Amino acid sequence: MRLNRVRADERSDDVTKVAVLAGGCFWGMQDLIRRQPGVLATRVGYTGGEVPNATYRNHRGHAEAIEIRYDPERTTYRDVLEFFFQIHDPTTKNRQGNDIGDSYRSAIFYADEEQKQVAEQTIADVEASGLWPGKVVTEVSQLGDFWEAEPEHQDYLERYPNGYTCHFIRPDWKLPATK
Repeated sequence: MRLNRVRADERSDDVTKVAVLAGGCFWGMQDLIRRQPGVLATRVGYTGGEVPNATYRNHRGHAEAIEIRYDPERTTYRDVLEFFFQIHDPTTKNRQGNDIGDSYRSAIFYADEEQKQVAEQTIADVEASGLWPGKVVTEVSQLGDFWEAEPEHQDYLERYPNGYTCHFIRPDWKLPATK
């Protein structure tokens, strides 16, 4: 079975932008991010590894990730990243909650140099804020192929509202305004 693959250069158009993030099990990430203002669509999948046609049973080296299509007139890439850091723990290497392994690493997959710079600056701001007790271990990597996950993983917590998640919004966790 061949799953949908989207290359980095096919990701955005004149109206929407795309962010690809990994922060643990993709079910919880998708459930929270899709509700944010300006987010138009999300899908979960695998990226950051070498296995072609990655699947849930065979995605060694890939991270469970979420592709976020958003309206840049309603939200910014920085806003998306700030929320990402609000809903997962960026200080645990290859782990979120009870999920352990490189599939559950914290990572930002940038599509262009502008996204890379925003990601690096946001990480620096998270570090400087002191909001997290440890050092941020979020990887910043160039986006490669994104292998869409199987249908049963898409919108999982929408279909199973009491399903597993280790993600939650930390309402008091806000980065200071940037200049």
